[in-house]
Amino acid sequence: MVDVAVVGSGPNGLAAALTMARAGLSVAVFEGAGAVGGGTRTAELTLPGFRHDVCSAVHPMALASPFFRAFELERRVELLVPEISYGHPLDGGRAAIAYRDLDRTVDTLGADGAAWRSLMEPLLRRLDGVIDFTQNGLLRFPHDPLAAFLLGLRTLEQGTPAWQLRFREDEAPAMLSGVAAHAIGRLPSLATAGAGMLLGALAHAGGWPVPRGGSQAIADAMAADLVAHGGAIEVDAPVTGISGLRAETGAKAVICCVTPRALAGLAADELPARYIRQLESFRYGAGVCKVDFALSGPVPWTNAGLHGAPTVHLGGTRAEIARAENQVLSGGHPERPYVLVAQPGVIDPTRAPAGRHTLWAYTHVPAGSTEERTEAVSAQLERFAPGFRDLVLASHTVSAEELGAYNPNYIGGDISSGAVTMTQLLQRPVVAREPWKTPAAGLYLASASTPPGPAVHGMAGWLAARSALRHTFSLGTPDLSLR
Repeated sequence: MVDVAVVGSGPNGLAAALTMARAGLSVAVFEGAGAVGGGTRTAELTLPGFRHDVCSAVHPMALASPFFRAFELERRVELLVPEISYGHPLDGGRAAIAYRDLDRTVDTLGADGAAWRSLMEPLLRRLDGVIDFTQNGLLRFPHDPLAAFLLGLRTLEQGTPAWQLRFREDEAPAMLSGVAAHAIGRLPSLATAGAGMLLGALAHAGGWPVPRGGSQAIADAMAADLVAHGGAIEVDAPVTGISGLRAETGAKAVICCVTPRALAGLAADELPARYIRQLESFRYGAGVCKVDFALSGPVPWTNAGLHGAPTVHLGGTRAEIARAENQVLSGGHPERPYVLVAQPGVIDPTRAPAGRHTLWAYTHVPAGSTEERTEAVSAQLERFAPGFRDLVLASHTVSAEELGAYNPNYIGGDISSGAVTMTQLLQRPVVAREPWKTPAAGLYLASASTPPGPAVHGMAGWLAARSALRHTFSLGTPDLSLR
């Protein structure tokens, strides 16, 4: 018997579980898969000795997330922070490079250098306020109103047809669009622009870290802390109903790291009909087709500056990326898609045998797509790195449909667990000051379908746990530091 049952062992589920355990409560985590981690798993997907991140690979929020700061993640996991946060190649051997050093980035952007500085520098000066505003529910007064205002102005600019007025050349707007496309939404739009501004600012602040050995290191560190504080984890343990879980465990609080659709099914006998209708109306977004490659050597980028970039955005100019992303949202499969690439071996030699490399790539596709886009992804790589195909030793492709089967939270291959739109940033999945708390006593929702939304930050789990501590146990937030 336990005080708290947590459903799901992704970063949000583990964040919730270890927070409750640190508060002195007995906790059990139930994971339907055979291993912990959710979106932070690492496995040999292609050949022996080649370690691939199954979902997330590079972690812009690892040093910025208030939860990870409180948890002191950087003391538990070796986070490798590159000088180059991301690169963006263009035809003709050109490339835009986002260095962690803003001044260096500005110097390489030519006529648009000053425009890039004026876009990013005010956010960097008030970065704590930007993070506070974006990493909580939006229905609250921000601790730093000026930071929220500055972010809002830039989001309005870059999320509307005015997005090109600031720039004169191709590199800077392409670079920003490549970052905004992480949100898997329409370009331009306010939601994708907001995501792009946050990620872009983080690229020039703490940088975009890569965990040594793979993303699994993050999940392992969190699971270890949970167990060290008395928590238990059961894998291969799918939960079929909340009432049954309560009866089995005696838990006073149940924290679910599932989608709203799944919660409506699991707790149909506990939740009021009106709330269930709200959960069922929650919309899911476009999917992802993921391709992993085992390579005999480093990617032969035409632009040498990309050799040191763990993250590379492929797709060409801003107009090309917008056209491709909007085609996906209209149900199409672009001939020249946007492709998000991670080459962790440029900073982490543990991912493959000596001299070899792993390459992680995904492209966006319509929800539920069965199409394997290995050829389209390879063609974009070949476009900017001629000779890439000659290096491929093996590949592993997962369609959007298969990704949804692998992780029930990725409905139709939607790795964001819900369409990222302005409406669904406010209503995620309901409009409430504490959307993690459901109408059922002791039942909480803690997935990426709740604020602050997708990414590996642990915030949804932490915020749900803090809500549970207040409402179910009348306890405060515990210290999470390494001690």
